[in-house]
Amino acid sequence: MKTGAHVLIDCLKAEGVDTIFGYPGGAVLPIYDVLYDADLRHILTRHEQGAAHAADGYARASGRPGVCLATSGPGATNLVTGIANAYMDSVPMIAITGQVATPLLGRDSFQEADITGITMPITKHNYIVKDVSELSRTIHEAFYIATTGRPGPVLIDMPKDVSAGPAECVDPGVVTLPGYHPRLEPDAAQVARAVKAIEEAERPVLYAGGGVVSGSAHAELLALAELLLAPVSTTLMGLGGFPGEHPLAVGMLGMHGSKAANYAICDCDLLIGVGVRFDDRVIGKMDEFAPRATIIHIDIDPAEIGKNVGVDIPVVGDVKTSLGRILAQLKPRLDERWRDTIAAWKKEYPFTFEPNDRIKPQEVIREIYAVTGGNARITTEVGQHQMWAAQYFTYSRPRTFITSGGLGTMGFGLPAAIGVQVACPEETVIDIAGDGSIQMNIQEMQTAVNYNLPVKVAIMNNGYLGMVRQWQELFHNQRYSYTELQNPDFVKLAEAYGATGLRITKKSEIRPALEEALRIQGPVMMDFQIERKENVLPMVPPGEPISKMLG
Repeated sequence: MKTGAHVLIDCLKAEGVDTIFGYPGGAVLPIYDVLYDADLRHILTRHEQGAAHAADGYARASGRPGVCLATSGPGATNLVTGIANAYMDSVPMIAITGQVATPLLGRDSFQEADITGITMPITKHNYIVKDVSELSRTIHEAFYIATTGRPGPVLIDMPKDVSAGPAECVDPGVVTLPGYHPRLEPDAAQVARAVKAIEEAERPVLYAGGGVVSGSAHAELLALAELLLAPVSTTLMGLGGFPGEHPLAVGMLGMHGSKAANYAICDCDLLIGVGVRFDDRVIGKMDEFAPRATIIHIDIDPAEIGKNVGVDIPVVGDVKTSLGRILAQLKPRLDERWRDTIAAWKKEYPFTFEPNDRIKPQEVIREIYAVTGGNARITTEVGQHQMWAAQYFTYSRPRTFITSGGLGTMGFGLPAAIGVQVACPEETVIDIAGDGSIQMNIQEMQTAVNYNLPVKVAIMNNGYLGMVRQWQELFHNQRYSYTELQNPDFVKLAEAYGATGLRITKKSEIRPALEEALRIQGPVMMDFQIERKENVLPMVPPGEPISKMLG
């Protein structure tokens, strides 16, 4: 007899799922019993947060929804940070949690937590399945919601009697949800307004975000930029959505963006935001952001239009479709003066640092790019190293820079790298990490070892919580309150997990260490002992416009 757990696995396979990241426990034992014989790959992480981040990384790299599984109570709550992370960055993910049996709900039963209530603000939708007859429909609805419109995580909570009880897998047919109709086709009148504004602009700038990547709109973005001879600035989440080596690329904008990008935004007369949410780290002082520009905002989520910045021309729809409609009506731009101004700024204001006889983190990032030829999938933790990875590695393909943008989650990079490596087994995957952030989920090194996933970890070890220390230096009179770290021996720690550990203390050792790491078939942890008080520059101080940068 089939049970609810059988129905779950059958439905996951019907949705094309090939991998689950999870951690077992009492409330999900019926599901794990079925997984014992199922032809689905299960990756046993060492913490439920690691499972959520791995599913997140898998989704970002593959474009398919990632799936994570945890037991009730603390297992479910350990997923919360990973779910919130996916929600902030619009990542399609299905989180499945066990729950106490339905007769025990609301009784403070052992390992009971109201996970649907807890995650309501950080999921696109969530369910608790109290009747096994609703299970098939719920699973297919969850995948439909997670992957359509603006992507996001959906949680399914399964009481133990539902997963263990007798059930029948029912084909729900085409999913139709009253009240949920993502708008894919933009309004023709708004497209016409956007085209007119573009044709009248003298200094247009394209401002591209994560929606370009998740919406597979990179080809249309490139075509529009070349048609208009318009510079393209990307957010942190948008890196890779436009080829970084292209003459029209001006790099990331915002707090740690390039001077050329920030100056272009401040001087443009038309700003075309594509798949962006006008984040506070991008816009700086709100009333001085693009002060002379007409703003066009193209996004699939109408809730983002006008949320942070006033928009003159809203275009609500799928970004790929919307850009296609605009392209079809535009004529090529022949005036090259604006492009030449941007090119001069790029030449005058490149990302720079002061080399000395110690290892500079920027040098390490540049060497990673050189050794891989730029052909690598990069994940990061969160902090200074994340910004250096954004500034000094050139991303030419979408889905190759995978980082925690909106939530800024320390501990994201290593489990995300595991998910990326599972999704892209033939590619080089490198987690660029900080010595503080890596320790948040360092136990997932054991996961990489157990499944022989050749993830490479490059730790920028400065003995500090570097970004917090930088803020203390610049804005708190160098009062380094609890930001200096006493670190373990990362080489011995890697070896204890069964991985290879490499320590790099001299500049001359950087490239040989990277080349050795790439030759090794299994996971490698590299400890780069960098300049301790190196800062990320440029930097826009809090409350200042993005035109006023330090460094």
